[in-house]
Amino acid sequence: MLDDDRIDQARKSLREMLDVDTLRGRSFLDVGSGSGLFSLAAAGLGAARIHSFDYDPESVACTVELKRRYAPDFAAWTIERGSVLDEAYVANLGAYDVVYSWGVLHHTGNLARALEMVSTAVAPGGKLFIALYDDRGWTSRAWVPVKRVYVSGRLGAALVAAVFVPLFILKGLLGDLGRGRNPLARYREYRKLRGMSIVHDWLDWLGGYPFEVAAPDKVTDFFARHGFSLAKIKRGRGRDRNNEFVFVKSPLEARTTMSRPS
Repeated sequence: MLDDDRIDQARKSLREMLDVDTLRGRSFLDVGSGSGLFSLAAAGLGAARIHSFDYDPESVACTVELKRRYAPDFAAWTIERGSVLDEAYVANLGAYDVVYSWGVLHHTGNLARALEMVSTAVAPGGKLFIALYDDRGWTSRAWVPVKRVYVSGRLGAALVAAVFVPLFILKGLLGDLGRGRNPLARYREYRKLRGMSIVHDWLDWLGGYPFEVAAPDKVTDFFARHGFSLAKIKRGRGRDRNNEFVFVKSPLEARTTMSRPS
């Protein structure tokens, strides 16, 4: 489903939260690269060095294929399997000017440790761009058993999707009709948010387990204690409310990771 329009929307998503020239000539670490779309977007925005990793081998393979098709000559783009919870692995990566992890860390099973690990990968004066599910109290907790059933196997996934996907469609339809807008516009315009597919995002939400949430003030306080200041925040909307944060690491903060061997 990847095309030039989706790639362009991904670039716009990065530019919206980061300064225009933040990536030009800089290093970019994509933590939980998924399809590799945003690593590719970073390449298009002038990143000089990119490292993409994901715990899921299929996501790694997808990122490798995306690079082969769209950026085969980008020699400074490394792709591999790895875990953000693996302290030795993260330490070996070195420090990057921009560390990016959108909607990933809350699915690791240990959000606090994941946040700790990504904080060590940011170079002094560098930026950390993350998105985390908002803590919506009992509403957030109610989704945990649904997600657990989805990941229990093919039958569980089919059952949950059969129940909730029609509900998502119906909710959107009723909302659009109530506002007097074309219901089909929702699907045409969704990709303009980040270049993503609404159906894939529905399934990603239903199957997103382990599942943790964090209130914005808790996230901000956590990074303040680790030498970061909040540069920008974008509050999410809707059911799968992802709050987006851009933090800047103090230039005086000593590097806590070793340089990656050449």
